Amino acid sequence: MWLVRPALPDDANQILEIASAAGSEAARLSSTLPRQLEALVANINHSLASLAGSSVASDLPPRFLFVLEDTNTGKVHGTAGIDACAGNGQPFYNYRRDGLIHASHELGISSRVDVLYPSHGLTGHTLLCSFTITPELRNTGAFELLSRARLLFIASHRDWFAQHIAVEVQGVQLADGSVPFWDSLGRHFFDMDFETADQHSGLLSKTFIAELMPPNPVYVTLLSEAAQAALGQAHELTRPNFELLQREGFQAGCYLDIFDGGPVLEARTDTLHTLVTSQTKTLHGSHDQGGDACLIAAGNGPGFRCALAKAADTLEGALKVPVEAWQVLGKTAGDEVRVAPC
Repeated sequence: MWLVRPALPDDANQILEIASAAGSEAARLSSTLPRQLEALVANINHSLASLAGSSVASDLPPRFLFVLEDTNTGKVHGTAGIDACAGNGQPFYNYRRDGLIHASHELGISSRVDVLYPSHGLTGHTLLCSFTITPELRNTGAFELLSRARLLFIASHRDWFAQHIAVEVQGVQLADGSVPFWDSLGRHFFDMDFETADQHSGLLSKTFIAELMPPNPVYVTLLSEAAQAALGQAHELTRPNFELLQREGFQAGCYLDIFDGGPVLEARTDTLHTLVTSQTKTLHGSHDQGGDACLIAAGNGPGFRCALAKAADTLEGALKVPVEAWQVLGKTAGDEVRVAPC
């Protein structure tokens, strides 16, 4: 059975293997997860402190990291994270796409020009992040479980998160590993390749972005044709997650990722499909494997668990769940769970 649970320090080596496997593909999928063991363990410990209701330090907002585990083997197959406050106490940088009107009364000419403005307008939003999964699990129920389990966690800990939520979707990257938007803009100011800059973003203070990126608006027409075509477009391999997020109610706004120009999706937290449709139910035992597939979450803080299982309502409104799912969730008859339809 597939289970989403909080990441533990013992998971660090398996998580690094998943992150490294992404790099074996012709077009790399980047992640905000660090690829250094010490930094990754620090992130996991920060998550565990946040789950316990405290931060590692008073100036660090809560951050959470979960893993997808195959309970039959104990192997980790993916990760998914939440930053309670985008920027984690520092500005969260994006580009805001807008337009300027250039006009000449004498010539009778008026034209609209797209412009990218450096912005940190999403700072303080809750941010979904650090999503990685082994390639063979894309387009499976485990994929949906890993992505949506975070939303059930938010539903069960609503006071910990903001009224608005966002997620950066990786932008266009070509088969040779080049990133058109980065190559046309960021590379000229950072003097490093995209992967290095992306890793710095996950490891270091975000002040380096403000220090090195041009502070002035960028005219889109000055970018390469490939970069212009890539603006707001998702990486091909992120398409399943992009579509899942859209079904949840996320929509692309005017913000773009500052490194690859990918879309930034936004939503009001309380309007997301999983939050709206999820319900709390009392657990009822069943040896019957029938029912509808759903996501079932149980436990609070470090005890949070979420599994994909079949379940059915009883006449009394309780939830009949196979005993195997009880054991995975660490719950028993009469306990409360939160359920969301698939």
